[in-house]
Amino acid sequence: MDNLFSPLIISILISLVLGYPVMLLAKHLKIMDIPASAPHKTHAHPTPLAGGILIVSALAVIALIFHRWLNREILVVLSAALIIFFFGLWDDLKGLSAGPKLIGQLLAAIILISSGVQVYFATILSDARLISPLIAQGLNIGLTLFWLIGITNALNMVDSMDGIVAGLGIIAYACFLGATKLADQPVLAFWSAVLLGISVGLYFWNNLAGKFFLGDSGAQTIGFLLASIGIMYNPLNRNPESSWIVPIMLLGIPIFDTTLVVLSRLKRGQRVGSGRRDHTYHRLIALGISPRYAVLIAHLASLLISCLAFLTLYLPAWLALILFIATIICGILLLFWLEGKPTLDD
Repeated sequence: MDNLFSPLIISILISLVLGYPVMLLAKHLKIMDIPASAPHKTHAHPTPLAGGILIVSALAVIALIFHRWLNREILVVLSAALIIFFFGLWDDLKGLSAGPKLIGQLLAAIILISSGVQVYFATILSDARLISPLIAQGLNIGLTLFWLIGITNALNMVDSMDGIVAGLGIIAYACFLGATKLADQPVLAFWSAVLLGISVGLYFWNNLAGKFFLGDSGAQTIGFLLASIGIMYNPLNRNPESSWIVPIMLLGIPIFDTTLVVLSRLKRGQRVGSGRRDHTYHRLIALGISPRYAVLIAHLASLLISCLAFLTLYLPAWLALILFIATIICGILLLFWLEGKPTLDD
């Protein structure tokens, strides 16, 4: 892990140093979140939406310093993430409907797929002659689009409190750092360390200092990068029948929250993309838990599921799948329990 210590520390320092300038830049460009502009916006003062600017700025500086760690796959992912950032920034500045945001996410996903960065899970079925190669490729593309767009929006939707997305990013990137190191993927481990460091800086400026929000540009970019790393992660000498569950479990909390919100809003006849206070975090507060502890519960739950994900790497495939299914069942039970509880909008 010695060769990962430098990019981790340097990325933390860079994100800490750049935090204040990008906040001033967001203010200058009038990229601000205005209180009461939507029902869920309950903050007291106009706040810069500078998270995405910090991520992109820090990545640009680190790419210049460590350019020898830029291979073709990483360049493709960073280029696609830039599209996510620009559409997110456009949304932060002007406010976009779901259509244009989806177009941006599709463009970014198509860049990855056309460059070979995609899910290949259905190829296992093709190799076993259960389906044709053409159908397998269609399934692979569909799964890739669903994963990239789903996780990108999941991180954006869960961004309901200072520090929650940055904290989830810290946990997920740290776990991907360990997983890619074990899988002997040094380049992916390097950039996981970089993104972990940037997330630490984001957490400081977004939560501890409370100087800016992540905005769509920040939350979506984090989500897209996490989803991309999940696709590129390829554990060697592990069971292919079960190793695919690791990225899903590492991002279990955003997936859970998005599922809860979507089902809840469909049940109530509300727009899925509407801004409401019905997320897991809000429901915990409605139960009498303080905001700080509600965020902590989300982070601890993510850490627990991530530990279980690591455990599956060392279990026989059948036992890993049982653990995965048990985790899903627990999540479903919790989902229905929370859905029966009031939200802050009730």
